[in-house]
Amino acid sequence: MSTIGTDRHGQNDIGVNIRGNEYRIERGIVRVLKLRNEWIDDIPDPEALVAEVRQLALPVDLLTFVQHPPETIPKFSYPMQWDNLAVLKISSYENWFKAQIPQNARNKIRKADKSGVLVRAEAFSDKLAAGLVELFNETPVRRGKRNLYYGWDLKRVTQGWATELDRSLWLVAYFEEELIGFIKLVLGDHIARTSGTIAKEMYRDKPIMNALLAKAVELCAAKGIPLLVYGRFVYGHKGEDSLTVFKRNNGFQRIDIPRYFVSLSLRGRIALPLGLHRDLKDMVPGPALRLLLNMRSKWHKKMTGPSVPRPR
Repeated sequence: MSTIGTDRHGQNDIGVNIRGNEYRIERGIVRVLKLRNEWIDDIPDPEALVAEVRQLALPVDLLTFVQHPPETIPKFSYPMQWDNLAVLKISSYENWFKAQIPQNARNKIRKADKSGVLVRAEAFSDKLAAGLVELFNETPVRRGKRNLYYGWDLKRVTQGWATELDRSLWLVAYFEEELIGFIKLVLGDHIARTSGTIAKEMYRDKPIMNALLAKAVELCAAKGIPLLVYGRFVYGHKGEDSLTVFKRNNGFQRIDIPRYFVSLSLRGRIALPLGLHRDLKDMVPGPALRLLLNMRSKWHKKMTGPSVPRPR
C-alpha cells in the first residue's frame, strides 16, 4: 500500500496508493496527506477518503486538497484557505497566438524558430535522460537559488524523472541536436500541468521557454484539453516576480481556488487553527520574504562565481 523513497527534489517521501490514486505524506510538525499530483487528480468523495484513511490508520494529521478550476466557488464545508494557480484557457492554438498573448511574446516565439530552436514531443528514453544530466549539471544555481538537480547522474535522473509515463508528454527543445530545454507535461481529465520547466543558461539569448510553451499549447489544443496549469501565479507573500510576468505574457491568468483541510488526529485539530500546517514562506511578511530571497540570491552568486557565459 505504501512505499518510502526519495522524490526528485532529494527529500524523503512517503508514497501511498489509495483507490488507485497516488498520495504523499509531507512530514514536519504536522504530517499532511495530499494527492501527489493534486492539480491534475481530484477527490470526488472526500468523506469516503477520510473514512478509508482512518481505517488504514495512516500516520497523518491533516488531509488537504484543492478544488479544481473552473469551479472556484467553495462547495465543501471543511476549513479552507485560498490558494492560487496560473491557468491558461485554451480553445485553439490560433486564438492563443493571435488574441491571448501580446506582440512581444509572439515575436519571441518567431525568434526562437529563426534562431534554430526545434521543439518536439518524445517519449522518455536513455538518450533523453543523458541530455537531462547535461542540462541539470550546467550550473549549481538557477533563478538565484540552489539547483536541486546539480550533480545528478544518469541513474538518479532516470529514477527521479521517469514517472507517470503513461500520462506524460516530454516537450524537448534542441539546438543543433543539443538538448537545451524541456517541459514535462502531465495530462489529466480536461486539464494538464507543467511538471518541470528548465532551459540551458548558456542559450538564454534564445527564447527557449516561449517555444516550449507554444508547443504545449499546440498539443493541448489538438487533444481538446481546455486548461493548462503552470504552477502558482504567485508563491507565498513575495508577490509577483519575473516568473509571474512571464506567465502573464504567455496568456496565463491568476485563478483563486479553495484549499480544504480535514483534521485526522488530535495534533491536526490543534495545529490547524494555529496555522502550524503552513509553509514558512507563507507565514513571513512580503517585504521580509523578498529581502531574505534577495540575500539568498546574492549569497549563491558569491559562492558560485560568475554566471554561465552566453555562446559566442
